[in-house]
Formats: sequence, C-alpha cells, structure tokens
Amino acid sequence: SQQESKASKGEITVQGCVGRSSGDYILTKQDPGVTYELQATGKTRLRQYLGQRVEVIGKESPTLSTSSDALNKTGSASSVTIMVRVIRTIEKECMAR
Repeated sequence: SQQESKASKGEITVQGCVGRSSGDYILTKQDPGVTYELQATGKTRLRQYLGQRVEVIGKESPTLSTSSDALNKTGSASSVTIMVRVIRTIEKECMAR
C-alpha cells in the first residue's frame, strides 16, 4: 500500500489565484489567507495563468528570500515556495473578495 503515495510524497495541492509580487509569481489562497511563491519547473509558463484561479500541485520548499524589502511591502512575506509540477485553470478570472 506504500507504492500508491510514492508519486505524491512531499507534494501538496493548493487552489488559489495567481498574481505577481515584486517580480515573482505568487499564489494567494483565500481561506485561510496564505500566499505561496510559485517556482515554475520544466516548460511550465506561469505568465499565462496570471489573474486566474488555479490548482497547483508541487513540492513545498522554504522561500529563499534575497531581501527584506519584500517583507516590508506586503507586511507578510510568503515563507513557502511551491515548485510547480502541475498547474491547471479552475476559473479564468479571480474574483477579489
């Protein structure tokens, strides 16, 4: 029974809206309000998902923050980066609540 979970070991699935923050692509989850930095892998182009509600499957890794100014701008820097393996559109537009 252990073989089944091998492919998804260490991977998470998150739904949210794709946006940009200081040059990085971010995924904002509504409830609870969490922001992840998105890191594309392979041929994934995050730009085409900008402004869309998506489902992302990938591995979590701690965000390598190169500067502290990201924290000052938003008040809360995303502490987690998702290495995107799969991304798919749920809705073409994100409705800001």
